[in-house]
Amino acid sequence: SYLSGVLYLSDNQLTGSIPSEVGLLSYLWELRLSDNQLNGFIPSEIGQLSNLRNLHLFSNQLNGTIPTELGSLENLEATFNLSCNALTGTVPMELGNMTNIEKLHL
Repeated sequence: SYLSGVLYLSDNQLTGSIPSEVGLLSYLWELRLSDNQLNGFIPSEIGQLSNLRNLHLFSNQLNGTIPTELGSLENLEATFNLSCNALTGTVPMELGNMTNIEKLHL
């Protein structure tokens, strides 16, 4: 079967947490889960998505810290958006590895 590489589930009133199994979707180059009611922590397994170019998790109810593993997303080149959540703590230094990124919204 053909997989497009895009998981677009924004603005669907989704609830609950983001499953750690999202890190198994290695073909993804775009992950959009914004404008929902997702809560809990950002799974560190998202850092395993080495093909990811865009990550949109904004406007949810995510909490906790930004996982340092997200710094492994060195192929991100367009948008990294975690804004409008309830995240705490400091910005991990590892995010500095994302040198090709165009838009960073925290």
